[in-house]
Amino acid sequence: MGCDGGTIPKRHELVKGPKKVEKIDKNAELVARWYYCTLSQEKLKRPIVTCELGRLYNKDAVIEFLLDKSPDKPHADSAAHIKSIKNVIELNLSENPAWTGDKGNTKGDMYDEQRAQFICPVVGLEMNGKHRFCVLRRCGCVFSERALKEIKTDVCHKCGANFMDDEVILLNGDKDEVEELRKKMEERRLRAKMEKKSKKTKSAESTNVYGQTEEVSGPSGVANENKANSRDKISFVSSTESTVESGSSEKTASSSSSSAAKRPFSTTDKKSEAYKSIFTSHSSAKRTKDQSSNWVTHTAYYF
Repeated sequence: MGCDGGTIPKRHELVKGPKKVEKIDKNAELVARWYYCTLSQEKLKRPIVTCELGRLYNKDAVIEFLLDKSPDKPHADSAAHIKSIKNVIELNLSENPAWTGDKGNTKGDMYDEQRAQFICPVVGLEMNGKHRFCVLRRCGCVFSERALKEIKTDVCHKCGANFMDDEVILLNGDKDEVEELRKKMEERRLRAKMEKKSKKTKSAESTNVYGQTEEVSGPSGVANENKANSRDKISFVSSTESTVESGSSEKTASSSSSSAAKRPFSTTDKKSEAYKSIFTSHSSAKRTKDQSSNWVTHTAYYF
């Protein structure tokens, strides 16, 4: 069962003391920040992008994260603030001519002697985590903080684009600096939302005003309205005249038809004797046998 051979336990084996705080290796932390993607934990390779908090990512990893935002993915919290590809900035980096790649050193202490792949194009400092680097939001060019402080200007040293102090983002800053960048990011997004809403309201107001200007007329509109009213009046008068004329014509036609219907047939009493003698019914056409000669041929109406 133990302790039968005269073994004596020591104090640290019986009494549990406080746990020792594990110290983070600074070199390993620098390598993790500046040489590996924050999201996929793979080595950084072009194209490299950064978020508004100054963290470095591979662009392919960000696109895959945006296509599949499942919470089960590892390190998904580090990119939760990235809502679209517009929230990241592609870095315009300068190559280090002294960088030999992964073939230079394969020992375990390679962190101390490893050279960075990118450098500052102004001062020449290597981008290995020992020096502070910044990126410009407008153009994506990367410079060391020392270069921006020594050469104070509002024009990019590499591409010549204009920039402001608020558009400078510190890469891989500490916690306090990340919190400041987060506040600026929230303010910037809120400002963008307000501007978008104001543009929508302005466009809606402009459309309403345009419609009202068509309905509510000014001096030219009054003239147009007068012209339209005069045209309406003329058309109304002409229509009334036509209706009156049609009514009068209908009345005359109806009166003529009624008079024709009421007019009695003319009697033969009013006709002259010469007119009456044309017809066989006249008394002159009726002759006796004595009055008529032999050679006269009488008609069928002879009585």
